[in-house]
Amino acid sequence: MKGRGVWAVAGWGAGVLGLLAGMPVAAAGRLPEPVATHWGAGSGGPDGSMPLWAAVAFPALVWVAVVAGVAFVARRGPVPGWGRAALASGGVLLTGAQASIVRANLDAADWRQAGPVPGWGVAVIAAVALLAGVGAAAPWRRGAGEGEPAGEGPSMEVPEGERVVWLSGAVNPWLRLLAGVLALGALGALLAGMAGLAGAAGAAAGLWVTAGGLACTALVVLGCSSVRVRVTQRGLEVAFGPLGYPVRRWAAEDVESARVEVRAPARVGGWGYRISGLGTTVMLRGGACLVVRARGRDFAVSVDDAARGAALLNSLRRQRP
Repeated sequence: MKGRGVWAVAGWGAGVLGLLAGMPVAAAGRLPEPVATHWGAGSGGPDGSMPLWAAVAFPALVWVAVVAGVAFVARRGPVPGWGRAALASGGVLLTGAQASIVRANLDAADWRQAGPVPGWGVAVIAAVALLAGVGAAAPWRRGAGEGEPAGEGPSMEVPEGERVVWLSGAVNPWLRLLAGVLALGALGALLAGMAGLAGAAGAAAGLWVTAGGLACTALVVLGCSSVRVRVTQRGLEVAFGPLGYPVRRWAAEDVESARVEVRAPARVGGWGYRISGLGTTVMLRGGACLVVRARGRDFAVSVDDAARGAALLNSLRRQRP
C-alpha cells in the first residue's frame, strides 16, 4: 500500500476497533455477566452467552484479522476493490451487531432475560453494510498525468469527422480523510443510539440528529473530494465523487471559450466546490485549472493535463457552425 492507503486503512481499522470495544465497556455497569450473544431462530429468545470480556474480544479479533488480511494482500500496491468492500461492509456489520447485543442486554438482570434483537436494527445494519461495500468497491480513479504549464486559449488540430475524447481527473486525499472521519462519527452516534447508551429520550433523539447531520456532511465532502472530467464532440462532462455522481454537462455549442488558469485555494475561498467572484471553482489542489466560459459564466476545475483539455474544447468549438 502507498502512504495514504496505509493511513486510510489504519484509521478506519482503529475507529471500528474503538467502537467494538467501547460500546460494551461504556455500558458495562448496565449489562449482566455473562451477556447474551446468540438468539434462537424460532423463539427469538437468547440461547447462548459469553463473558463480557469475550464479547468484547471476539468481534475485535475478527476485525483485526480482516484488516490484517487486507493489508497483507495490498502490502505492495493499492487496496483492491474487494478489500475496500470488506473493510467498509465488515466494519459496519460488526459494529452493528455489537450495538444490537448491547441494546438487547441493557439493564437485564440475567442474560436469559435479555430482550430480542430488533428486526428494524438488523435491516438497517444490513442495508448500510451493503451500500458501504458497493460504494467502497467502486473504482476510485485518479487523474492521468501531470498538469501542463498554464496558457491562454490553447488549441489543437482535430481532423474533420474524427472522433476524439479527453479524460482526466484529480483527487484530494485530505477531503476523503475528512469524509471518512465524519462517516465514522455518524456511525458511532448511530450505534450509540441503537444500543440505548444515550439514556433519556431527548438525548437519544439528539444522537439520531447528530448521526444524520454527520452522515449528510460526509456525503457532501466525499462528493467534493474527486472529479473526473471528459471532453468529447458532445462537449464537457464533469463527474463528482468516487461514484461519478452527480454530473455537470455543457454542450459543445454552449462553450464560448476554454483556457488554463493557475488558481490557489486562498484565491477562490477554500477547498471543494467554491463560488466566488471568479465564478464556480472545483478546487482540489492548487495549480493549473481548466476554465470554461459557457452561458456567460466561468466554471473552473483543478484537474491534471488541463491545457490539453482546453485545447480540445477550443478546437471542437471552432468546428461548430
